[in-house]
Amino acid sequence: MKIKFNRVFGYYFEVTNSFKEMVPEHWIRKQTLVNAERFTTPELKELEDTILGAEDRLFALEYQLFHEVRDRVAAEVTRIQRTAKAIAVIDVLASLAYVAEHNRYVRPEISDKGGIHIADGRHPVVEKMISGDLFVANDTHLDNGEQRIGIITGPNMAGKSTYMRQTALIVLMAQIGSFVPAREAQIGLTDRIFTRVGASDDLASGQSTFMVEMNEVANILRNATKNSLLILDEIGRGTSTFDGLAIAWAVIEHVANTKLIGAKTLFATHYHELTELEGKLAGVKNYCIAVKEQGDDIVFLRKIIRGGADKSYGIQVARLAGVPEPVLARAKEIVAALVGNDLAGKARQIAGQTREDAQKAGKPAARQEQIQGQISLFDTFSADAEGAEHPVITKLRNCSVTTMTPMEAMNFLYQLQQEL
Repeated sequence: MKIKFNRVFGYYFEVTNSFKEMVPEHWIRKQTLVNAERFTTPELKELEDTILGAEDRLFALEYQLFHEVRDRVAAEVTRIQRTAKAIAVIDVLASLAYVAEHNRYVRPEISDKGGIHIADGRHPVVEKMISGDLFVANDTHLDNGEQRIGIITGPNMAGKSTYMRQTALIVLMAQIGSFVPAREAQIGLTDRIFTRVGASDDLASGQSTFMVEMNEVANILRNATKNSLLILDEIGRGTSTFDGLAIAWAVIEHVANTKLIGAKTLFATHYHELTELEGKLAGVKNYCIAVKEQGDDIVFLRKIIRGGADKSYGIQVARLAGVPEPVLARAKEIVAALVGNDLAGKARQIAGQTREDAQKAGKPAARQEQIQGQISLFDTFSADAEGAEHPVITKLRNCSVTTMTPMEAMNFLYQLQQEL
């Protein structure tokens, strides 16, 4: 005899045919099988009801207890929320105190004069990622007068973005009541910190990296005030060289104008032509990242110094990244050709006068009339020193590819190659 269970009959006794004569008379037959009989009894049915109803009673008891706990908590909700808030404040203050003590932070002086003066400022995250105290600290000096805007030039990977971000973080930390990673800091009250840092796109809504950047720039220019801090990293890099330069130039003019914004700004760029704004726009100063050259290699000193960088060391950075040597050699040739044709000088000419110069001369502030079109980089390679077109270029212009047979085209290409 066995006691079994299924979802149709519940619990039952199963007795094989060879023993069914021994079944007690008060058992109730439930089912007949080929080789066995199934029975139940009132006691087994009662046990079945107890077992199967236990889960439902369990859920009912749990729900009843839940109601009791909920009602007790609801009656004390004000006290619980007040306690939770106090614990949260203690947690924040204890964390800030711990970080300040273990990382050599100092108490900043909060000023209502609006200036930002940081001595030996550090990035609170990056310095923890660099072992052996190798992080290079830098000073930051911005005010509402002659040092409102800092134009920062220098190669990629040299530390421009880290420097600007650490300034924003130090200002933010000071205003929430934290000590800051610096030797000394005097922080003016700041209403907002606006940043345009990093490249991103929003392809799902059809916005390119440049469009996202311009949206953010537009938001900054509409909402920034003289008490804001602006962190702008390589504005205009997502479009053509001269369009990007013109946009960056115009943004700096707009921000520098105290009648429009006049905000304290750090502006990193690879457009070295923007360094000419120092002396032409009030409040603009040039800074750069110090670099030491060793032959074709460079060493990033990570130190912010006064003055503008004369080049971006892009080829040297590409070498550090592992770009193949033939590509680097060809890039050097192209750079030499471009420098020889003074594209940088043409860019400065297109950038034109500053807004103040234009207003003094009685001209419109907008520069669209000054931009005569994009200079073709390939003009550099299509003419000789006297300006005459190369014979190979002339033959290419005059040939009719559509009327050539494949063999004629190959022979023509071979002749051009021999001439070159």
